[in-house]
Amino acid sequence: MKKKALALLALFTLMIGVLLSGCSSSSESAGEDKSGDGKIHLKFMHDWPKGSSTAYYNLVEEIIKDYEAKNPNVVIDVEVLNPDQYRDKLKVLAASNELPDIGLTWSNGFAEPYATGGQFAPLDDVIEKEFKDQFVPGTVESYSFNGKSYALPMEMNITYVFYNKEIFKKYNLEEPKTFEDLKNIGKVLTENGVIPATVGSKDGWPASMWFMYLADRIGGPTILTDVIQGKVKMSDPAIVKAAEEVQNLVDMGFFVRGNTAFSNDDAKGYFLNEKAAMFLTATWELPNFTTSPDVPQEFKEKVGYFKFPVYEGGKGTDINSYVGGPGLGAFVAENSKHKEQAKDFAAYLVKEWGKRSVEGAGILPATKVDTEGLDVPQMYLDVLNDINNATNITTWFDTQASPNVAELHHDLMTALFGKQVTPEEFAKQHDDALAKEAKK
Repeated sequence: MKKKALALLALFTLMIGVLLSGCSSSSESAGEDKSGDGKIHLKFMHDWPKGSSTAYYNLVEEIIKDYEAKNPNVVIDVEVLNPDQYRDKLKVLAASNELPDIGLTWSNGFAEPYATGGQFAPLDDVIEKEFKDQFVPGTVESYSFNGKSYALPMEMNITYVFYNKEIFKKYNLEEPKTFEDLKNIGKVLTENGVIPATVGSKDGWPASMWFMYLADRIGGPTILTDVIQGKVKMSDPAIVKAAEEVQNLVDMGFFVRGNTAFSNDDAKGYFLNEKAAMFLTATWELPNFTTSPDVPQEFKEKVGYFKFPVYEGGKGTDINSYVGGPGLGAFVAENSKHKEQAKDFAAYLVKEWGKRSVEGAGILPATKVDTEGLDVPQMYLDVLNDINNATNITTWFDTQASPNVAELHHDLMTALFGKQVTPEEFAKQHDDALAKEAKK
């Protein structure tokens, strides 16, 4: 792990000359105050531009304004970049030890080199003091390395099977309790000329949601995390069985034809246009099924969701175990000149984000939400209650994996759905790649 961090930091150093000129830059080191106004200036960098992420941008601005009003000796200097610029600039600033006092990071493989490389400050003291039992289970762990936590999770997404209630009613179908029930639904729909489910397997990750849930239900909720940690191989019979079941669904015509050439957006169109009855996806699609002005209200009223059913004889018997993961989390720079104040702002930001994001921006936060009195669509309330009662959330396998293994995984998912690889070959290629990573 340490070798990996050093290698990545070396790469960041090489990128400085190339990237620094391409980003809006800061000449100040973390926390350095050159304003001369006697106030503490904290630099905060995020990736929600006003034009493309208006709801996020406005929410953050509102929280900053309130924090400054409560702390008149503090000024939050904000820098906003688009996501691609943000990722690049973060690498550049890390290489020169000039991270902003507070910033945002993705979890797992993205955060690891910054955390283990000494760029992010451990935040366990903040979590213990300000957020005890407030985060959704599994979120803090996604930013934890070597026993320490390096970010405060801000977002949370879990995955459901969304379905068209009108189609189900037409064919007397009910939400499935078991995987056999789900296959029977597929059988009834195919016999009536209806596409049971849409999936865009060209990019791999949307298709992986089917595989990950089957692995969870057959092998238990920790099995894919165990693979990442080297405790279990992908050639474990439970995981190979999950891959077999994916291909069994393909063989019975469960998925839209030609899905290996479809992106996620292509596939989503089949569900939104009522050409497919089901769509396994994450809660980032909730606005399309509840509040988006771009989707007809008549369609929204037809959409329901169910939790991925249990597998007969499988080890994953708890239907409240989900596949999903946190989005962005707030970090504090280890090198910050005003680290304690930065921690205070980060805690305020994440707390207020949790309180305001659902109604203000339609975002599911990583902190547990009291749904009492919230003025939001019922589906939001139902999902929030599900998250509050989740017994486990397994972070997406490709998020947990290194970038190289994640890329291979996506390619192999496309091949699995296209029947271009057997379940055994699918498992072996993963094992070979993971073994190669372990030697680095």
